[in-house]
Amino acid sequence: MEVDEGVFMSKYYVNRNYTAKEMARANISKKSKKSGGFFSTLKFIFILGCACVLAGVASLELYLSSLPPINNLEQFKPNIVTKIYSGDGEIIKTFTAYTYEKIELKDIPDNLKKALIATEDKNFYRHHGYDVAGLARSTIQNVLAGHVVQGASTITQQLARVLFLNNERTFDRKLKELFIAARIEKTISKDQILEMYMNNVYLGAGAYGVEGAAQIYFDKHLKNCDLAELALIAGLPQAPSVYNPFNNMDLAVQRRNQVLTRMYKMRYITKEEYEKAKEEKVHLAKVPQFYTTNKAPYFCDYVMKELERLGFDETEISQGGYKVVTTLDYKAQKAANEAILKNLKNWGLTSDKNQAAVFAYSPIDGKILVYSGGKDYTKSQYDRVTQAVRPPGSSFKPFVYAAAMEKGITPNDMIEDRPITIGQWSPHNYGNKYRGKIPVYKALMLSSNVCAARMIKEVGIRSVIQIARVLGIETPLEYDYTIALGSNGVKLFEFTRAYGAFANGGFVVQPYAIERVETSRGKVVYQASKTKITHQLSMNTAAEMTAMMKTVITSGTGRAANIGKPAAGKTGTTDDNKDAYFMGYTPNVVAGVWVGNDDNTVMNRSIQGGTVPALIWKDVMKVATEPYGKAEFNYPEIELMNYSAGNDVKVIGDQNKPKVENNDDEEAAVNLNETEPKLPESVKKIEQQAKPVAPQAQVQKNVSKPVQVKDTAAPVPIPMAVPESLH
Repeated sequence: MEVDEGVFMSKYYVNRNYTAKEMARANISKKSKKSGGFFSTLKFIFILGCACVLAGVASLELYLSSLPPINNLEQFKPNIVTKIYSGDGEIIKTFTAYTYEKIELKDIPDNLKKALIATEDKNFYRHHGYDVAGLARSTIQNVLAGHVVQGASTITQQLARVLFLNNERTFDRKLKELFIAARIEKTISKDQILEMYMNNVYLGAGAYGVEGAAQIYFDKHLKNCDLAELALIAGLPQAPSVYNPFNNMDLAVQRRNQVLTRMYKMRYITKEEYEKAKEEKVHLAKVPQFYTTNKAPYFCDYVMKELERLGFDETEISQGGYKVVTTLDYKAQKAANEAILKNLKNWGLTSDKNQAAVFAYSPIDGKILVYSGGKDYTKSQYDRVTQAVRPPGSSFKPFVYAAAMEKGITPNDMIEDRPITIGQWSPHNYGNKYRGKIPVYKALMLSSNVCAARMIKEVGIRSVIQIARVLGIETPLEYDYTIALGSNGVKLFEFTRAYGAFANGGFVVQPYAIERVETSRGKVVYQASKTKITHQLSMNTAAEMTAMMKTVITSGTGRAANIGKPAAGKTGTTDDNKDAYFMGYTPNVVAGVWVGNDDNTVMNRSIQGGTVPALIWKDVMKVATEPYGKAEFNYPEIELMNYSAGNDVKVIGDQNKPKVENNDDEEAAVNLNETEPKLPESVKKIEQQAKPVAPQAQVQKNVSKPVQVKDTAAPVPIPMAVPESLH
């Protein structure tokens, strides 16, 4: 039942003898309470809002006060202190300005101004330090990603970053960049901003500013550069290391043409100018002296690529004041650099095309210890560790024998060292020398080609490729029996990585170069995570392969590499002596050495895996293994039967018969009673080879049965995911 409130109240007051005046007062008081509550709420909200505004203003003022002052902008000069350190504390690279010559805006060619504006900030003269549309787009992308992925930085923002900030991809840095850019716009003119930007932006190869870039890349002053050269310079700020023509001419030209296209679309240049500049060839100056101050240039290039993979860029690193701590063993690196130059010179390999590369790392934790991509970085920046794909010759044979060990074949099983024909392929031993029935370990020790061919036929091509794959060889391998003799090209980096499994009990460890990155204030912004390790070979197979490859150094083709401590390895020499390898390891260090000509021409017949590469390997490993003493392999004992072929070696076939051209390994197999490899007279007094040492293992009483391999036609290959061929 509903009750009228007014009637109720009137009755209430009447019953209590209240007058009409009092009743009116009571009603007013009630209404006042209702309206008072409303206004009290509004008042509270207003006060709270004011407090929030004041707090926001105070916070903003506090934030702005934390920003660096922008006084004396015109007096700014870059103070670059980023350094890359080796693992043992040596500074191996310092980012400093190769040249810093301030140039006034009036002396900068108009085409360069237009090129930079067209490429970096087309609205430069219309905004107040930031591009609202671009900022909105980047903000949406960054929010969706949860971190900064897009910059949309104007030239003014880039200048703010160069002068006062770092290149951290954080929201805080971007916010500071906006505020500082706004301050700069209020402090100096647009032309002054453009002038400062062009004088301080990093453009790769140690060049800070456009005048420095002109001198480094073209060996001329900026005013003497043509349109094509100016466009190339204008394309560098986005990614100096990527578009550096010293490193990658193709990408540099591609970027230059993109700049020219933008200039043409914005009507800064005519169609004729556009077409002419786009067709112009780039004529670079010699590599600047800046590069020669780099104590490990090939390695530092690799480090820069790794930093970019981790989210940094060259500008960020060069201008950020970082401390980059790497894994490099500088003492061993220095030994590698010297070993390459010394041994190439001693063996008459003095031409620019004569090259060598060394890569070494720890098979235990993956630390890269040595990285030499060539003999002279100032003449060639081509990295033969990670870029060159060259056939490894006999140094690939361990993967064939590892596949055999995984299938139950043992080092003491016997195999026929005699001619074999597989389909159309008839490999032969060096000098057509054959020994009849010999143990498997001796077939590897003497680098018998026909034994390796028999073995891959026994275990199958697929098994060998699978072993190579799981151990770390990523280069495509052709489904062909000739891979047993290393006919397929590989990269030294991945090839050395694969050998690490033999040293580390069958475990594959991913090599890495960067331990940590610190800011100028000591804050660690990157710390290497735990090394990725996978178990791919049985411990027994690793032990057997190591026992076999020990004999290569003590008694076989790799005696020149003997370092007087437990070590294992394999030589490799390709057809016509175009490539020579020595791959080897101790329990703590794995190292690979390649020697060859960049143009893939034939080297001197004396250049084999057991000569120059083995000598380089020896020089490097003596230093790299010093911290570990004469560490022994922690493997089960593998006894190798005491077998000797004697002095008489059968020669099968007509020695005067013309040589059949094929992909055979042309490596000399050293007989047990053979003396040390013959060296040039100039080297004999420098390098003394170790005398042959018989295997220390006891004679095995129960000799295993020979591996039964029939000389039949080649089987039809098992279909694989990629096209296969069989020669």
